[in-house]
Amino acid sequence: MQRDLKAMSEAEYDLVIVGGGITGASVAWDASLRGLKVALLEKGDFAHGTTSGSSKLTHGGLRYLVNGELKLVRESLRERRVWEQVAPHMVHPLPFVIPTYGWGMKGPVVLSIVLTFYDLLSYDRNWLSDTDKKLPGFRSISRGETLDLIPSLPRDGLTGGKIYYDCQMFAPERLCLSVLMGAVEYGAKAANYAEVTRFVTEASASGNTKRISGVDVTDRLTGETHMIKGRVVVNGGGPWADKMIGMAEEHKPSRRLMRSKGIHIITRDISGKYAFAIQSDIGGHFFVIPWRGHTIIGTTDKLYEGDPDKVGVSEDDIEDFLRVVNNGLPGLELTRDDVIHFYAGLRPLIDDSEEGEEKDSYTASREAEVCDHSKLDGIEGLISALGGKWTTSRALAEEVVNMALAKLGREAKCETEATPVHGGEIGRLKSFIERAKRAHPDMSEEAIENLVMYYGSEYERVLEMAEGDNADANLKRRLGLNVPDIGAQVIHAVRNEMAQTLSDVIFRRTGLGTLGTPGTDVVKRVAELMARELDWDETRLANEMAETLKRFETVSPESQKAPQQVQGA
Repeated sequence: MQRDLKAMSEAEYDLVIVGGGITGASVAWDASLRGLKVALLEKGDFAHGTTSGSSKLTHGGLRYLVNGELKLVRESLRERRVWEQVAPHMVHPLPFVIPTYGWGMKGPVVLSIVLTFYDLLSYDRNWLSDTDKKLPGFRSISRGETLDLIPSLPRDGLTGGKIYYDCQMFAPERLCLSVLMGAVEYGAKAANYAEVTRFVTEASASGNTKRISGVDVTDRLTGETHMIKGRVVVNGGGPWADKMIGMAEEHKPSRRLMRSKGIHIITRDISGKYAFAIQSDIGGHFFVIPWRGHTIIGTTDKLYEGDPDKVGVSEDDIEDFLRVVNNGLPGLELTRDDVIHFYAGLRPLIDDSEEGEEKDSYTASREAEVCDHSKLDGIEGLISALGGKWTTSRALAEEVVNMALAKLGREAKCETEATPVHGGEIGRLKSFIERAKRAHPDMSEEAIENLVMYYGSEYERVLEMAEGDNADANLKRRLGLNVPDIGAQVIHAVRNEMAQTLSDVIFRRTGLGTLGTPGTDVVKRVAELMARELDWDETRLANEMAETLKRFETVSPESQKAPQQVQGA
């Protein structure tokens, strides 16, 4: 995957996609498999925003069932199975425990009814070739069994619990990149750090409306500007999507988003192999999720009116969330010292509220909307994908591409439901991992398993970076005692995955920074490997290190205030 904005500007595309999160990547993947000529532009790094700031779940949305959103739940459950099938190295079953209290709405009878419907709606959940991916139906457990699993629960009124299954992503940012690389395999072109600053318009055939025929883009690495031509432009800007609509319409956008900020904290392993769905009296529900030998606790759901580019986690955010967690699980008694790492994301929710009406992001629907701006605003050649959730991004992309094909006067069947993502052709995961370990007895088993989980069937290509006459023998070694990642991953990220900055590698091409700081020595080692590849001088290396290490720090609330001018996505 190579970056070349100049070459992109010399071609004309069927589809120009603005936004390199999971929505844009999924549209690029789908469209490329259907034979369209595709260009994708992302103003930051791929998956740098909402896509990487999730709870790392691929789930049906049990809460949406309680809200009566049956269509959304069914779609989510179907897509959960699809992700298991097309990304077997990335999406895995995860058992959840829900405690029950009393005999009312939080009691065992009501929850059994809800979970029965949940299982019925996921009737196809076990249409999978890998038996390890199959999900059992829910079951009830006693009060004692529930306390054995979650000893920190409030005990007053506790009647027992239920165990049900959903799925978890090993690394959402990596899965997004795998989807995008699948698009590139089929001919798509992509560029990160390419900011769309203007829609290129011309008069439509009727003369009464305008038509978008491309975009102006600024290369944020060189400062150069380019025009990328496309017959249809797709706005997949996530939390920035309404700002893109405003840029196209040159006035207040016709479709608005409300942005909901969700923070997560990472702590030591406190949940074993089970995830917990916990209700707090002071802050709604939250999840306690096992992940890579640690525990993720999330998420908050708070209306965010600041700058989407500057969302972060403040000390106040952490303290407020700890109060919620300790209210729901008083036996934990978590303190700030228990927080190893933290991160934030923004949910882009469709805002249907009336002017002046109080907004509530918690109860707002997670359904997506595909907007044809020729019908909405009289702007030809623009489609916006708004809202939605990680799990249903593939289905949203299918709807977008169907609309784009109709505009282009073409027909082609969607192939993404049955096509593995880049690296997804592995068969049974456990067997694949065992074969990989036997094939590389000179490497640690942890390093090999980590490679398979990140790259799937492409892991050998990463190891090629450590082979050959000019390779560094140390590239097969782990970058630190407490991390499984190896030096070859850094070189691969630069040469083949468009990594441009140290943060790209630390946070999105590898898992080095996703559990908190791996240590200055590890960050420096990665920076030195990148400097050798990208010809950084000492000043650039030091600046990259400083910027990356800063990302492990909390931010001030004032730094997240909304900008005065509208910015593109």
